[in-house]
Amino acid sequence: MKAMVLNEPKDVHENPLSLEDVAKPIIKKDEILIKVSRCGACHTDLHEVEGELELPKLPIILGHEVIGHIEETGSSIKDLKNGDRVGVPWLYSADNTCKYCKRDQQNLCPNAKFTGFSVNGGYAEYMKSKKGFTYKIPDGFSDEKAAPLMCAGVIGYRSIRLSEVKPGERLGLFGFGASAHIVIQVANHWDCETYVFTRSKNHQEHAKELGAKWVGTSKDDPPEKIDRAIIFAPAGPIVLDALRVLDKGGTLAINAIYLSDIPPISWDLLWHERKIVSVANVTPQDAIDFLKIAPEIPIKTDTVLFPLEKANKALIDMKESKFNGAAVLKIN
Repeated sequence: MKAMVLNEPKDVHENPLSLEDVAKPIIKKDEILIKVSRCGACHTDLHEVEGELELPKLPIILGHEVIGHIEETGSSIKDLKNGDRVGVPWLYSADNTCKYCKRDQQNLCPNAKFTGFSVNGGYAEYMKSKKGFTYKIPDGFSDEKAAPLMCAGVIGYRSIRLSEVKPGERLGLFGFGASAHIVIQVANHWDCETYVFTRSKNHQEHAKELGAKWVGTSKDDPPEKIDRAIIFAPAGPIVLDALRVLDKGGTLAINAIYLSDIPPISWDLLWHERKIVSVANVTPQDAIDFLKIAPEIPIKTDTVLFPLEKANKALIDMKESKFNGAAVLKIN
């Protein structure tokens, strides 16, 4: 099969992914063979190719926003069948035996594996997935529009839940890429007011189109303090900017698998029961809950389509904020 393979991390402008012929996966009894149709390109992929995340294996096939159809199922798979349209997110598997898994925190499992990171992902014509971590995709979404749901959507949904935002509250979004443009739709559905902080003029206009009450940069002061906040940008200093405009008793959720160092925080920014929580990966329940609510809202994903062999170009354009929404690779 054809796949875009990362053999050595390097600056994305050096085209670190190469189109190669690799072996088609062979599945075991608890695995599923998927013919990939579309795969989203995510900022985590960018951190991987540029070496900001230490990879457990090389070479590796990236991609964890996978949409495709089942071609073969292992003998223990009973809830899915050939031909089903399914998605695979970042969390590839967990051991289901540790203390974290037993309290439904598979995202913290010490033996967890991650799609396109510790196992091969969806920048390929085929991939295999695991029982219990593969999800049927609801009707109403094309393959292209469904792809961002599997990471930008699912991790965004976990982030908005961990922010503890309640209907009617003011929610600040710092950074406005693929995940934030989905989160704002969930927030609107919950009758929240959204305040968007981004330096990109294109992203500011995009946020306005999606119903943001106010837009500005992280250095600007909104007309009112915000009750909750989510940071999507991988820049530690923004933590201080968010705390500066966060009201008493507010929660700041940091959605970043990679973040530059946070400067020293003066106590007055954190006092009055403000709190910070990190968002680490996702759980199967996050995927189940989000895929249930997505067609009810309904979520509209803004996407830019690239052919598989242009995966490097997709990541470069993402890094340079050349488009709104999410990049998606066309595989089959």
